[in-house]
Amino acid sequence: MKRTPQILLVDDDISLLRLLTLRLEAENYLVDCVNSGELALKWLATKRADLVITDLRMEGIDGLALFGKIQQLHPGLQVIIMTAHGSIPEAVTATQQGVFSFITKPINRDVFISAIQDALQQTSQSSEEWRSEIVTNNERMETLLGQAYQVAQSDVSILITGASGTGKELLARAVHKASPRQTKPFIAINCGALPEHLLESELFGHVKGAFTGAISEHSGLFFSANGGTLFLDEIGDMPITLQVKLLRALQDREIRPVGSTHSISFDVRIISATHCDLEDAMKNQRFREDLYYRLKVIKLKIPTLAERAEDIPVLVRYLLERKQLHKAKGYSPEAMQMLTAAPWPGNVRQLVNVIDQTLAFATTPIIPVALVAQALENQACYLPSFNDARAEFERNYLNKVMSITEGNVAHAAKISQRNRTDFYKLLSKYNIETSQFH
Repeated sequence: MKRTPQILLVDDDISLLRLLTLRLEAENYLVDCVNSGELALKWLATKRADLVITDLRMEGIDGLALFGKIQQLHPGLQVIIMTAHGSIPEAVTATQQGVFSFITKPINRDVFISAIQDALQQTSQSSEEWRSEIVTNNERMETLLGQAYQVAQSDVSILITGASGTGKELLARAVHKASPRQTKPFIAINCGALPEHLLESELFGHVKGAFTGAISEHSGLFFSANGGTLFLDEIGDMPITLQVKLLRALQDREIRPVGSTHSISFDVRIISATHCDLEDAMKNQRFREDLYYRLKVIKLKIPTLAERAEDIPVLVRYLLERKQLHKAKGYSPEAMQMLTAAPWPGNVRQLVNVIDQTLAFATTPIIPVALVAQALENQACYLPSFNDARAEFERNYLNKVMSITEGNVAHAAKISQRNRTDFYKLLSKYNIETSQFH
């Protein structure tokens, strides 16, 4: 069954909103109205629109500024701008920035409906299938996905960072699906899972007889991923000598199989990921600085599950829906509260594990709090990596000292025995806003 399109109208003229709503509802569209750009962004944070129609001249966030925010947070969502002050320069500016259509007031009904039909057709063609496996209601995650969609359209290298279990490979696959390379291979390899000589052979390939056991030629993953995307997971664990060879390959866009005297050109988009602090690794000469900047043209950082706790209920429902044949249909309110309040050092991966455990022992349609408590107790020995544990301590410490000082950075830095510049850097590292403590 085809879904009825949802349109969001934004205008500070209440009478015009009423008139346009009647027109659009007569065309069998679902319509919601707000009278400012600020309210439009709040609406879009919790609901889904297929099209936004906004006035150009508004107090606060005007039509073009609203479009810019929508482009960042909801890529693919089309925007039509209306204005009673239409001019060629404004129309050119709007269309150059990517606004779908620019309509002048008084609005011609036929032109208006035709523009809406064209915009909705365009929206349906740029569906959100690319991000369908990433479930979130979190503003930071939505911003991250907006950035991911934008950079997916180019071929720049991307470095994805985040704690173990946050879904770095899932984001890399989403970027690939959103890119022009989506019909070509997506190939992933864990750079810490193989010894150096095997990792080199796996990446670049080898010729027959290149080493003991090389009984046949092997093309390697750069060749296999040609035209598509190569995902280098846990890049921070790659041996330093192999980092040199990877850097040369990325610079020259050529690889040389182990044992060969000939180079082979490749066309591959590189996405890498790590849970390590690569800047710290560079300081300790465990990671090459030139390779770091070659890989990190764009950096995308995934928040921990604890930082997006509002996503836990929606993730739980999503995971349950994937187990369609299971007799359990949901969790009791107490069980859901316990899931939401848990610390989740293992992030989404640990949540999946707990859901699987509770489903395995469930005997009723509604899973009780006792089963969740048991599953979490079984995971009590789940330890994060040293780097993840240190980062979590730093984040909690900063939040606590900022709360004590009510957002006074100078006072907080003095308590922490850090200079103010270093303290600001730490706040920026963990995306902590001082205003939230005032």
